[in-house]
Amino acid sequence: MGKLKLIIKREFFAKVKNKSFIVMTILSPLLMVGFISLIIFLNVKNSEEVRTIAYVDNSELLDSVFINTSSIKYINLTALGIDEARTQAKKSYYGVLYIPKMDSLNAISKGISFYSEDAPSLSLLGDIESKLEKKIRDLKIEQLNVDVAQIKATETTVDITTENFTGVKSSKIGSILRMFAGGGFGYLIFMFIIIYGTSVMRSVIEEKTSRIIEVIISSVKPFQLMLGKIIGNALAGILQFIIWMISAGFLLYVVTLLFGPEASSSGNALGQINPEMAQQVQGASVNQLHEILEEIKNLPVLTLFFGFIFYFLGGYLIYSSIYAAIGAAVDSETDTQQFMMPVLMPLMIAIYVGFSVIENPHGPIALGFSLFPLTSPIVMLMRIPFGVPWWQIALSMALLLVTFVGIVWFAAKIYRVGILMYGKKPSYKELYKWLKY
Repeated sequence: MGKLKLIIKREFFAKVKNKSFIVMTILSPLLMVGFISLIIFLNVKNSEEVRTIAYVDNSELLDSVFINTSSIKYINLTALGIDEARTQAKKSYYGVLYIPKMDSLNAISKGISFYSEDAPSLSLLGDIESKLEKKIRDLKIEQLNVDVAQIKATETTVDITTENFTGVKSSKIGSILRMFAGGGFGYLIFMFIIIYGTSVMRSVIEEKTSRIIEVIISSVKPFQLMLGKIIGNALAGILQFIIWMISAGFLLYVVTLLFGPEASSSGNALGQINPEMAQQVQGASVNQLHEILEEIKNLPVLTLFFGFIFYFLGGYLIYSSIYAAIGAAVDSETDTQQFMMPVLMPLMIAIYVGFSVIENPHGPIALGFSLFPLTSPIVMLMRIPFGVPWWQIALSMALLLVTFVGIVWFAAKIYRVGILMYGKKPSYKELYKWLKY
């Protein structure tokens, strides 16, 4: 145990004192928060841009549709005609909308054109089309001598409330929260395994190619060296993640303070539209916030927290053992390509299955992949927020532990032989022979 502690300490400090580790620990939160800040800034600036659109309504039926908003301003150029309007639009306006005069509303709906210098955005066209469709629909109803107000009064929205047989209520917001909670933790494990598993592999390859390993292996057992590398890199990775979360959280708080006033000022546009509507929106947001807080309370937080720790460590130890064995079997990082795909395939399948089983978290596919040890660290975490029977979690953890012991044993046998092998690219047949030594 004394030698194992020395190896863990050596690997930990060798990783932490590395310049690239220090630089990425400092830069990663800055880059992440900077990227988020850039997106917020661009969205704010984009919302501030007002596009002026001229329109020529020869039908004289759809003029009431064109009401100015915070992002679009309409100019009526019907008196000038379409040719003159197009000439002016090239100089001063974003585009010009032409509504011809036709015999029927169907003909008008098919004859509307939009002229602009560049292709207009899909959201802008979709907004205009939606307004015109509603207006033309109302005009058709009026032609049938039917009261449009009565028709609109019959329109009904259905919001189904759901609860289980024990009386616990759920909602769409709750499903979204469960999806993000499970998906976030599962993706975090996926990224940790990829980043720090390959770090273990590179560390083994570096020591093997520099022949330092021949000196180290004379003092410690290969199994101790492999396990020390895995644990040392894991501790360094956990430290880096903790620093990232603290620094990124602080920087995000600063960003919200910087963009808060602009966001609130842009939100005041609600008051310019309709005070009653603004009150309804504000009331709905308060109700949604209350609903979100209630759904957070209903999440199995303790199960999710302890499950994350267990599957986080279990998944990393399994895959990092495989990465260490691969690093010991090859002489350079380019030789690892033939072995990487079989290692990455279960992880990629786990991510794909994890997001797909959200629609049916208790189905046979979800159950099978949450019990299979190579995919359970990701899939089971994505299932836990939706409620998983305790026996399934216990069985999944037991299978993960047994698989961990078996994989570490196999990886140690490959590591023991491969760490001193040079000048030969191993094949799967060769690795099988090493297991029998």
